[in-house]
Amino acid sequence: MTHLLPSQQETLGDVRLVHADDTLLVLDKPADLLSVPGRGADRADCLASRVQHVWPDALVVHRLDMATSGLLVMARGLEVQRNLSHAFAHRLTHKRYQAVVWGTPSGQHESSDDPDWQTIDLPLIVDWPNRPRSKVCHTTGKPSTTRWKVLGAGPVAGTTRLLLEPVTGRSHQLRVHLLALGHPILGDNLYAHTEALAASPRLLLHAAELSLPHPKTGQTQHWKSPIPF
Repeated sequence: MTHLLPSQQETLGDVRLVHADDTLLVLDKPADLLSVPGRGADRADCLASRVQHVWPDALVVHRLDMATSGLLVMARGLEVQRNLSHAFAHRLTHKRYQAVVWGTPSGQHESSDDPDWQTIDLPLIVDWPNRPRSKVCHTTGKPSTTRWKVLGAGPVAGTTRLLLEPVTGRSHQLRVHLLALGHPILGDNLYAHTEALAASPRLLLHAAELSLPHPKTGQTQHWKSPIPF
């Protein structure tokens, strides 16, 4: 953990600084905070603006949904932003999430070193009449892949905790793939049915692990965030 001055932490608020160097920043975003500014003055507060008040050269590389908590990286300068954007685009980064879903998912196990992992391959596209929702579409959707495994029972009776690996990075991918599996994430105000929505006051989806090649050294860096639910 990098230490901050009290004034800097006050600026970041409930955003936790996980790592800082002269090349990149890794932040732990709380749920219900925008990654970047939204439309309108009432949606100006976001992780990016708070961070840029402390580090003016910080630039956005990727985002998390407002309702999702967890790890997010920002670049220090344009050259690093291009480097990290290339790493995300070419799948040189690795992300793991945890989620709590309604019911108990099951399926055919993969033949791999870890047979507990399973895969969802369903093409996704933005559901334009119902934005910001996305949907599965086998005619116009973009290829989308999520790997998942059961970790155990969830904190609410009749729910399950999952470990998730998004192979692709489509909008709302994890949320829509789990809905398509028949097991929406608890607290999902876009995709959960009434019971699953009422089971949690927040979306139970957290970006728990992030690894990527450091832009300066090329060595793989790995960060973790404690699960808040």
